[in-house]
Amino acid sequence: MGKSTFDMICEELNSVIAKEDTTLRSAIPVRQRVAVCLWRLATGEPLRLVSKRFGLGISTCHKLVLEVCSAIRTVLMPKYLQWPDEDKLRKIKDEYESISGIPNVVGSMYTTHIPIIAPKISVAAYFNKRHTERNQKTSYSITLQGVVDPKGVFTDVCIGWPGSMPDDQVLEKSALHQRANGGLLKGVWIVGNSGYPLLDWVLVPYTQQNLTWTQHAFNEKIGEVQRVAKDAFARLKARWSCLQKRTEVKLQDLPVVLGACCVLHNICEMKGEEMNPALGFELMDDEMVPEVALRSVSSMKARDSIAHNLLHHGLAGTGFL
Repeated sequence: MGKSTFDMICEELNSVIAKEDTTLRSAIPVRQRVAVCLWRLATGEPLRLVSKRFGLGISTCHKLVLEVCSAIRTVLMPKYLQWPDEDKLRKIKDEYESISGIPNVVGSMYTTHIPIIAPKISVAAYFNKRHTERNQKTSYSITLQGVVDPKGVFTDVCIGWPGSMPDDQVLEKSALHQRANGGLLKGVWIVGNSGYPLLDWVLVPYTQQNLTWTQHAFNEKIGEVQRVAKDAFARLKARWSCLQKRTEVKLQDLPVVLGACCVLHNICEMKGEEMNPALGFELMDDEMVPEVALRSVSSMKARDSIAHNLLHHGLAGTGFL
């Protein structure tokens, strides 16, 4: 993160996190408070090392991280992570259409898992079967579902449902799903992978055996939209590497920390902060096709129609041939 972006964050948070000096001790300056938090999120370093690096007590560092993350969520989230207005949605649709040829796409959605230490309660709910099988060691996690615009900026996040829940159930529990049921997403699509169901507003690839050429071509094109979200999540986890490993943060505090990471990701993306290529991170999230994958007859017809248009208007690629 460049100095100007760091300065901007300090400035915006100043009024919320600045503390007064007391007769007994001087207050920790705002810049140091923000630096402790960002360092911890970016490196995932244990608190004892962070405390040594900044010359502060371990419990002080722990408190600072949570205070600054909480301030980021309350002050910066409404400004830097919000659903786009009509004008921005129009631009988003145009950009996604130029990427894929698919009209009326307002977001690309993905759900990732954040590893956690085995919780004291509801341990079975957080057990991540697929990660456990892949890594050959018991894994627990919480979920992070996000929708991104064509530039990889989050426009909606749903944080903290237990890791045993499949993507379609996390989606059903999200505020986004409630807003869609209330008519917010009428006539538009959010693109997801095969872990989500086909809904009136969620467009997913064909998953049945023996696809036709038209369906193959559609899957190739929708894959280009899916890649936008997957790449954004890879950058999120690469930049804020505390999300890659099990953390000392308590389960009830994790949503605040994850929310702050998503806001900081957006700020970096909007400010054009370059990623160090050495930080690259490969996502390992499994797509489990839902038991009931097709939940909208009108969307089945609409998807067939989009697939037909892509092929017959020469918009589909030929990588599947």
